[in-house]
Amino acid sequence: MLRISAMFIAICMVLIAGSLGAVLYLGLGLNGPASGTAAVAALLAMALYKVITAKEHVERGDLGGRIVELSRGTVELRSRIADIDRRIDILEARAATAETETREIDPLVIEIGELGGLVNQLAQTVAAHEAELHDRAKAIAVAADAPIAAPRLENPDVAPAPAEAPPPAPANDAGAKGISVECADRFHGMSQEAVISSIEEAVEANRIDLYLQPIVTLPQRKVRYYEALSRLRTEEGDLIPAAEFIEHVEGAGAMWKLDKLLLLRSAQVLRRLQLKNRDIGLFCNIDSTTLSDPAYFQQFLEFVEANRALAPALMLEFTQKAYRNFGPMEHESLAALAERGFRFSMDHVTDLRMAPKELAERSFRVVKVPAQLLLDRAAEARSDIHPADLADLLARSGVNLVAERIESEATVVDLLDQEVRFGQGFLFSPPRPVRSEALPRSSDMESKATVAAAAATRPASAMRAAKVAAR
Repeated sequence: MLRISAMFIAICMVLIAGSLGAVLYLGLGLNGPASGTAAVAALLAMALYKVITAKEHVERGDLGGRIVELSRGTVELRSRIADIDRRIDILEARAATAETETREIDPLVIEIGELGGLVNQLAQTVAAHEAELHDRAKAIAVAADAPIAAPRLENPDVAPAPAEAPPPAPANDAGAKGISVECADRFHGMSQEAVISSIEEAVEANRIDLYLQPIVTLPQRKVRYYEALSRLRTEEGDLIPAAEFIEHVEGAGAMWKLDKLLLLRSAQVLRRLQLKNRDIGLFCNIDSTTLSDPAYFQQFLEFVEANRALAPALMLEFTQKAYRNFGPMEHESLAALAERGFRFSMDHVTDLRMAPKELAERSFRVVKVPAQLLLDRAAEARSDIHPADLADLLARSGVNLVAERIESEATVVDLLDQEVRFGQGFLFSPPRPVRSEALPRSSDMESKATVAAAAATRPASAMRAAKVAAR
């Protein structure tokens, strides 16, 4: 069909050109060559016009087809994008549902894990108790007075406590810390001068024994800290807890002597402990009079400056009563110790009226509270802080809570409900004496501390001589 129309158009163009030539020749009187040239020119012009119009028609047709194809592709792309969006929405909804279910299940999984750990620990404790009872029964059957050895701590420098030692009375400060009262009212009826003389004689004779009681993590019960406690050993071998003679020493103003001895020995023990475990820490009780005595506090600063490397692990401990009675001088002394990297602990807490933010600003990092006070419902009425919220409130200020005087598994379970993460008490271990071979004599320690303090203040050229003198 296209060919016929093209032939018809060509014939028409030839006829038109011939007609034009004939008109020019016959009507206008042009000669033959001129008329033929005009006819051929007209024919070429019409042919050229036809070619150009045909080409434009073809191009328009192609462009329209491409536009139609692009429109179809756009529609298909939109449908695919809509399908992808729908699938993404479904996946997001499933992910949100799975996350919600995970959040709901995670606390249950954690709680079940903790309960499983407690059940395992309880089973181990029961098995240990049964084995101990069986051994005791066997030993009693063999000999009525057969001694029963107590379990040892991981630290070989700490000697096992006697198994026959009776538990202390909780009302006594020494009992609260786990020191057995083996010589109650030893100084009853003695004059102040006689008591001080006896204590100074014991110090000179190296008869102030150092005891350690572990502070463990809950519920893992891994030893994290030790607390250093002191006992006075008489010439007869009787042991006197600190609660029996502290008041007499404080009254005579000689408390700094005992603090000095306890601090020296604590530093020595801490060095040995850190040889086995760099993460271990030690609490050392310090009397408030140490901070207010300018003469002794200067010696105290020299000692801590010489032992600055122990600052991250040596925690200086003060009672709640002493902290509340601190004046400007005591707070300045605390600030001087804090500048040297030392941190503090508060024990003998009798009520929960405390400001965690203020404690943190004064470099207190641990607060010890008796377990019974934390679990006492009546304590809520006597405090602005609910006992169950104390651990979280202290943690937000960077202060750890230690529950002390723990004596039963039921107490541990109740404390875990309050998110208490550290515990101390007879349930985990009684205080155990540090072996005598692990401690040098007090005179040796004092000479070494004096040399170390002097070396810290001398130039580097004099430090070699100080080390030689220390050896």
